[in-house]
Amino acid sequence: MSLISLQNLTKTYPGVIANDAVSFDIDHAEIHALLGENGAGKSTLVKMIYGLVKPDSGTITFQDKPFAPREPRAARKAGVAMVFQHFSLFEALSVAENIALGMEKPPKPAILSDQIREVSVKYGLTLDPERLVGDLSVGERQRVEIIRCLLQEPKLFIMDEPTSVLTPQEVQTLFETLRRLRDEGTSILYISHKLEEIKQLCQRATVLRGGKVVATCTPSAETAKSMAEMMVGTKLTTPQKIKPEFGQPLLRVQNLSVKSADPFGTSLVDINFTLRAGEIMGIAGVAGNGQDELMLALSGEIRTPPASVQIEGGFVGQLGPAKRRQRGLLSAPEERLGHAAAPDMTLTENVLLSAYHRQNLGRRGFIDFARAQIFAQGVIKRFDVRTPSAENSAKSLSGGNLQKFVVGREVMQNPRVFVVNQPTWGVDAAAAAAIRQSLLELAMAGAGVLVISQDLDELMEVSHSFAVLSEGRLSPPRDAEGITVEEIGLLMGGAEIA
Repeated sequence: MSLISLQNLTKTYPGVIANDAVSFDIDHAEIHALLGENGAGKSTLVKMIYGLVKPDSGTITFQDKPFAPREPRAARKAGVAMVFQHFSLFEALSVAENIALGMEKPPKPAILSDQIREVSVKYGLTLDPERLVGDLSVGERQRVEIIRCLLQEPKLFIMDEPTSVLTPQEVQTLFETLRRLRDEGTSILYISHKLEEIKQLCQRATVLRGGKVVATCTPSAETAKSMAEMMVGTKLTTPQKIKPEFGQPLLRVQNLSVKSADPFGTSLVDINFTLRAGEIMGIAGVAGNGQDELMLALSGEIRTPPASVQIEGGFVGQLGPAKRRQRGLLSAPEERLGHAAAPDMTLTENVLLSAYHRQNLGRRGFIDFARAQIFAQGVIKRFDVRTPSAENSAKSLSGGNLQKFVVGREVMQNPRVFVVNQPTWGVDAAAAAAIRQSLLELAMAGAGVLVISQDLDELMEVSHSFAVLSEGRLSPPRDAEGITVEEIGLLMGGAEIA
């Protein structure tokens, strides 16, 4: 029996049909996956269910009654809760204070704290209501969002990419919670690009492509590859990793310690590693363990002692990003909109920000816009960036397409050293495979590639060597061959890092 039924939901934006007559049902007490590549229409669809977007046509039936929430408040009141991919928490407030802000009529603080403790124990989500959110790990912050939703006693629980920032052990804890919710009668709409997780957790899946429903399946009866091919409509090839003969050291980091400028950030403590020509080194870790600080220190956005960072034997610790780029160290940060790309600038203007010197996009102080546009168009074509033209703004792209553009812009400049944080975060299976293949090809051409990622499958697929960042300390790099997910998870939790 259906809890919620979508009938011919359609939503159009200028030049784009985000959802085209989408119809499917979610049963009572079912974990139902919503799959699709970037730009397939998943986000628009759940926003219509949650009252953030109004459909142009079509209807929703919830508990056998017409359902058309005008705002999230109305959706929550009806029994729909949602945990977004990006948490909406105030770091300077306590857990209880954050949860109270998300409630229409919060109880008195003492009563709310008791409710939080009761729910956290019931569902195995240990959480102290008095702790500051800024002091919590990413996994604990997700628990705050989940408990805030559970206190509403939802009938439909929507989760968007919930495991992208969790250790393997935290993922299993989350799955146990979701299964318990299902057993108690709650339905869950689960959105994720991690198809092995979909196989493990979900009873049914609906696949979107180009805004339309193109398939439904039982995930346990499929392979991750077969579901990915439903999403993209073509056969997929797996990137091939070939262990090369490593060349000379390209990037050497010695005794690097950096104090975080963020009061809730993580300072780096005595980081040491060497990246060689032809090598891809993977650095794993739960978000908030110093990844951003390491990226800033390597890119030159944070100055460090001169001898702490070397590029091909030259000390660059005191050089800024432009000087390091000229020496061949290029980078792509995690925050694509606002850090890697300027939102209101066109894609042509955005290539100028990082490629002006290396691609000779100007002369004697004058910008060569025609040359910049050709380079931007080359990035769009090679990395299959879905956009009408290079003159569209960065903010007009979906997250996955902007990620392809940001990584492609750096890869096509042929760096000697490429440092990338979360290269395929929020990117669909086909695009992720293309980005990973481009990293492997860079290394095969003799570059050194440092991949900082929370996606363990990704790191195991591309890395030749491997290390874990925990509480600002880096484990000694080791050969990636033979390492297990369980070992990585323990290291991510802080085990055995000196």
